[in-house]
Amino acid sequence: MTQHAIEIEGLKKTYSGGKDALKGINLTVPRGSVFGLLGPNGAGKSTLINILAGLVTKSAGKVTIWGWDQDVNPRQSRAAIGVMPQELNLDPFFTPRGALEVQAGLYGVPKAQRRSDEILEMIGLTDKAEAYARTLSGGMRRRLLLGKALVHRPHVLVLDEPTAGVDIELRQMLWSNVRKLNREEGMTIILTTHYLEEAEEMCDEIAIINHGAVVARDSTSNLLGALDAKTMVIQPDSTVGSLPEVDGIAVTTRDDGTIAVSYRARQTSAEDVLSMLRDNGVRIRDVRTEQADLEDVFLSLTRSA
Repeated sequence: MTQHAIEIEGLKKTYSGGKDALKGINLTVPRGSVFGLLGPNGAGKSTLINILAGLVTKSAGKVTIWGWDQDVNPRQSRAAIGVMPQELNLDPFFTPRGALEVQAGLYGVPKAQRRSDEILEMIGLTDKAEAYARTLSGGMRRRLLLGKALVHRPHVLVLDEPTAGVDIELRQMLWSNVRKLNREEGMTIILTTHYLEEAEEMCDEIAIINHGAVVARDSTSNLLGALDAKTMVIQPDSTVGSLPEVDGIAVTTRDDGTIAVSYRARQTSAEDVLSMLRDNGVRIRDVRTEQADLEDVFLSLTRSA
């Protein structure tokens, strides 16, 4: 078996009218990882996910899920993946237990092997097991979507914007479940999100898609290290009059009275910055540094692309 949960080679999708949604994507997702898939609206993320789920037919390329070629073994590849969609597409007349049982039946899970009660407990819907889906809150419906994606014990779980528009409590519950599935069951998680701090905290690796192409793919730590922009925040000992002006260094005053000095670590050392401030009469009471976060990386890469 391959070490990759998903292998994508030369994946293209052209819609009627000639719009190229995907332009020859090559991507691998390691087994057992939490993998982030980021990109602006219209970048091609949803098209890619729908192709993985078997909902959209690709125009060209090869997709392998858990070792099963999607063209050669479509049923096996489809059974290896579970997708929690962004849209709340639930039958309003099914109860949560009924929805899980029907979903398990669609995947051919024998009744003796179904675990509806276990899943209901995990997603916090045991007390709503017999309530109609139309009576559930938006957050409860989103939990049920996660449960439906898990009924057949997939090797790969795809979460498409799972916490969009949900409250903090539900977000924490979802991420607790994701960590547990990844850690205890070795499930590979693929996450798309607009909350970059979530990807920064949760993902081992990240791929950034823009205009139907992968513009970056690396470990989260390496992507953050790709930008050498740093900001030194100075708390002056007294009010500073005019700010020093130095080529390659941006000096600004913040509303709280601190001085923010932005510089490139490869060009300027922290000692050079401190010396510059002292030479310009700035007495330093306290100092801290800020580094680029994932949003900085994301914006930098998508703009350049």
